[in-house]
Amino acid sequence: MYTSRKKIHKDKDAEPTEFEESVAQAFFDLENTNQDLKSDLKDLYINSAIQIDVSGSRKAVVIHVPYRLRKAFRKVHVKLVRELEKKFSGKDVILIATRRILRPPKKGSAVQRPRSRTLTAVHEAMLEDIVLPAEIVGKRIRYRIDGSKIMKVFLDPKERNNTEYKLETFSAVYRKLAGKDVVFEFPVTEA
Repeated sequence: MYTSRKKIHKDKDAEPTEFEESVAQAFFDLENTNQDLKSDLKDLYINSAIQIDVSGSRKAVVIHVPYRLRKAFRKVHVKLVRELEKKFSGKDVILIATRRILRPPKKGSAVQRPRSRTLTAVHEAMLEDIVLPAEIVGKRIRYRIDGSKIMKVFLDPKERNNTEYKLETFSAVYRKLAGKDVVFEFPVTEA
């Protein structure tokens, strides 16, 4: 089991859960068995993994990867997700970079908070990570009379074949992580 421990690094040396160890083991197995991913996965590791109930019997595996390694993960994203979905049969796999939200600075403080650490910026980046490999081409926020709001996110129609079956998963994962209701759609093209 020590071998798969290299694939997971938790904050403050916390012990990984049983589920996180199974995900790390899957990463380790992929690195050793899959030749096209071997060189790409050599230096990559994960921070944590959780399982989210989507609807009924469907589940999603959300894997948090270090922010510094997000570009390396994006290079192999499509292959890696396909292989991990085979290992966790019947579950959708989503990779998200670990980002930290900083609170606004106190009045009179000279410390400036980076824009990328604001709540809004982190939630926007999280939304882009969730829908990868598709791209977001538009957003609309609809305010209802009762005060609730719902966000509609339009995805690139080129990726429709790869992501259409995951739209419900995207909504459930974003609701769980950010606490906001989102509806994912593909824009209607007029012929």
